[in-house]
Amino acid sequence: MVSIDRYRERVERRHLVRCFRRVRVATIFALWLVTAAASALAQSPMAVTPGIGDASAPIEHDYVGVAKCRSCHRKELMGDQIAVWRRGPHHSSWATLESPESIALGQSLGLTEPPAESAECLVCHVTAFGVPPDRIARSLDLADGVQCESCHGPGRRYRKKKIMSDPDKARANGLWVISADSGICERCHNAQSPTFKTDRFVRQDGSTSAFDYELAVEAIAHPIPEHVKGRYLELDAERRKKLKEASD
Repeated sequence: MVSIDRYRERVERRHLVRCFRRVRVATIFALWLVTAAASALAQSPMAVTPGIGDASAPIEHDYVGVAKCRSCHRKELMGDQIAVWRRGPHHSSWATLESPESIALGQSLGLTEPPAESAECLVCHVTAFGVPPDRIARSLDLADGVQCESCHGPGRRYRKKKIMSDPDKARANGLWVISADSGICERCHNAQSPTFKTDRFVRQDGSTSAFDYELAVEAIAHPIPEHVKGRYLELDAERRKKLKEASD
């Protein structure tokens, strides 16, 4: 992660965010909230539309970032969800804001900041944008785009192996069941996006939809192998035992 000390930051009255690339997200949030207190902010062209992004979710736990998920979910035994995420659109969601197409779109929309620095874009292109700073336990990196916790919920409580290995305990400690609530996806995949298309998803019967949960999930599928579910601690212990025996 790029250190915040390497960058100069500033906040202007009419702007929610002014920062350079890869500055720590937690710092951006603090500046955003300070600026939000300004009396004229309600009229700012940079105001974030309420009801979208992670800030619109019921936040009951703290964000810890993909680095904490990586310790288990990069393992082959678990299905290496991290590798799938890195190849997918969520990981690159912030990087896409620096593309010529995004910059041109931002100009056409009248943004006063580049898309990669604009609150209107960051709210759905990075994890936890607009979330109260005290709900961010570890610094997040803009370059990681949309991380695990945007879809699965803030993970400080459920990330521990002994909890995650038990689905019921994990849910009780904040793990979101996305298959039971596709509205999690639609906090960002909705008509407020400037690239929203009513026929984006095409079903097998030829019908179209602006958002189809089943098709969307299929495109980024990263399941835990069935034989591992509920048995991770046991199987991981066996794996480590075999590795130890092989090295002796």
